[in-house]
Amino acid sequence: MLNDLLHALPFMTEARVELVINAFWPMVKAAVLVSIPLALTSFLGGMTLAIITALIRTTPVKGYVHRIVLSLVKVYISIIRGTPMLVQLVIVFYGLPALGVYIDPIPAAIIGFSLNVGAYGSETVRAAISAVPKGQWEAGFTIGMTYMQTFRRIIAPQAFRVAVPPLSNSFISLFKDTSLASIVTVTEMFRVAQQMANMSYDFLPVYIEAAGIYWCFCFVLFFIQARIEKRLNRFSH
Repeated sequence: MLNDLLHALPFMTEARVELVINAFWPMVKAAVLVSIPLALTSFLGGMTLAIITALIRTTPVKGYVHRIVLSLVKVYISIIRGTPMLVQLVIVFYGLPALGVYIDPIPAAIIGFSLNVGAYGSETVRAAISAVPKGQWEAGFTIGMTYMQTFRRIIAPQAFRVAVPPLSNSFISLFKDTSLASIVTVTEMFRVAQQMANMSYDFLPVYIEAAGIYWCFCFVLFFIQARIEKRLNRFSH
């Protein structure tokens, strides 16, 4: 059936149909074994950094050390948000060796993606924390809770519900952005597509197929996101 559908397309020759069929499973395999784990690992690392960064920015400033750390955090966010992710990956993988620091492709990609997610995610987390009414903080302090106890038990659960939709979108974007890891020689899905296209010197059908596979994976992620948001909305009422 798929074979007949491909043959029905006006620009699909016999060679192109065979190319698309042969490229399908290697690309799906790379997506499942490399792209998705890469996105998950980078997202978890980035969100850990984002939460720490957001807490530094929302905690009342106390002392010079806190001021210095806060300034460094603001510089980090400014640099990451003000430069392309592609440039960040290239610096980590190709630039650091000039300083004697050599990182393998996958760890380099994880570091680059995590730094990027951490900067953008911190703004989302900070906004979610700020969205919780100040009266919630005062209520926690009134019953004798410390700042971190109030945050952990009262603020964080409410902020989590606010942050989930934008963070879900960030993860979906990150999954698509894993295609940039091909620049640092990670054999993820798009690099496999490049390799298959290079062997035949016929790029259009393979790249269209790669786009379709990305869309299918993202469609599943959109569905999961909608279910999570629906469940959170039900709990909040």
